[in-house]
Amino acid sequence: TVIAGGIPDYRFGVVEAYVAPAAATALGAGWERITFRWNEIQPRGPDEWNVVPISDSQLAAELSAGRQVVGLLVTTPGWATDLGIGPGVPQGLYLPTDDPNNLWANFVRTIVARYAGRIDHWIVWNEPDIPDTQHMSWGGSIEDFIQLLRVAYTVAKETNPNAVIHMAAVTHWWNEHWFGQFLDALVADPSAAANNYYFDAATLHIYFQPETVYDLTAHYYRLMHNRGIYKPIWIAETNAAPSQDPAWPVPDAQFNVSLEEQAYFIVQAFSLGIAAGAERIAVYKMADTETDRAANPEPFGLVRLDGSRRPAFSAYQVATIYLSGFRGGSWERRDEISVVTIDRGSRTTTVVWARTPESQSAMIPARTTRALLVNVWGAAYYVYPERGYYFLDLPGANCAQGCLMGGAPLMLVEEAPASANTAPPLPSPTPPPVENANPDVTPDLPPGGGIEGGLPTPTPTFTPTPTSTPTNTPTPTTTPTTTPTNTPTSTPTLTPTP
Repeated sequence: TVIAGGIPDYRFGVVEAYVAPAAATALGAGWERITFRWNEIQPRGPDEWNVVPISDSQLAAELSAGRQVVGLLVTTPGWATDLGIGPGVPQGLYLPTDDPNNLWANFVRTIVARYAGRIDHWIVWNEPDIPDTQHMSWGGSIEDFIQLLRVAYTVAKETNPNAVIHMAAVTHWWNEHWFGQFLDALVADPSAAANNYYFDAATLHIYFQPETVYDLTAHYYRLMHNRGIYKPIWIAETNAAPSQDPAWPVPDAQFNVSLEEQAYFIVQAFSLGIAAGAERIAVYKMADTETDRAANPEPFGLVRLDGSRRPAFSAYQVATIYLSGFRGGSWERRDEISVVTIDRGSRTTTVVWARTPESQSAMIPARTTRALLVNVWGAAYYVYPERGYYFLDLPGANCAQGCLMGGAPLMLVEEAPASANTAPPLPSPTPPPVENANPDVTPDLPPGGGIEGGLPTPTPTFTPTPTSTPTNTPTPTTTPTTTPTNTPTSTPTLTPTP
């Protein structure tokens, strides 16, 4: 049985849904990010305006399908910067916003006005924490970037009072201190606090290791809270691109990821993002494109070039249905197994998986007299508690690269609120995580305790740039030592919603 159409929860998104709109509708994505490159819209001068990357008719179709569109503004045209290339600081950036020689202000004003009511969310630039390398997108200082953000925020709000300005997404691993340094400089700005610190939401890109989705989201909330800044966090890109797809094999891959593991990642990352307090989460990206092979060794699309769907497509459908309506979550166990509890109001979904190469058994305290047990492919059946607990068997993880991600996750769906009385929980072999003293982080909470720093240091991860021609930003990691696992040959069948 195929899951019925519709959008289970608008807070789950996918990058560039417009590239494969029918597939995006089947996927159930509620929002998408589209990149508007200044150097492509006005490549030769200020009097030029190209309607790229999406036509008005395409945009109308996306909105009619129920998908909210978020625009990303990036890349200075060569004519508009002394540097002569995209990472350069726009000329006239420090002039008043109504000065015609403030080229960035002119561009922001024009594009925000053109799309007002159709696109109201705008991300200002992309991955400014990448240093002076071929992948660099910002060549100015942190102070220059604050001015870029200040101008965009001021002009966008004047032009469209409904505009929502997102801070540029950071990768973390390229420069772990960049965001803290940015915040320190921002707090020192005497006009920043009175102007909402010039942004409405923070944005992250997190790849390949699902546990870093939780750790980094909690860490970045703490960085803001420690400085008295309270903003929601959107995870605008996440994925674990496969290296073992027969349609796109990747020899000598930096991260050895099977098609099945990519699917596992989707469920694990979504649940951990919710537990850490992310307001929205999106997968990079909807579909492979012809230019991808030259940009990244791995394929990131949920849909292949030939239109067929990777198994992660089905995992996305399943996850968004059984995590829909989330109000918050908590990471209850982080030892041999992961247990993530998602509060869905009148329902509770408990997501469980093994964190070790050995298979594990889990005892989940029961809130109800029966629950729906759902696997990553959507197969579901009812289970019943024994002595107040649900007993679950969990397959081990592939740990050839240090347990990059967990084993196949299971979702236990109960028709009861998370606060319902349960059987007394059994003690864990090791204590639950103390990284976040208040695991139920929400964007408007005061600081939840803990100190700045103390973040676990997993293997640095890879992050592609969010463009039609993303670039590889590798960091060292261990070499896998085992033979890749077999990959699935068909898309799993999904089951009806609970």
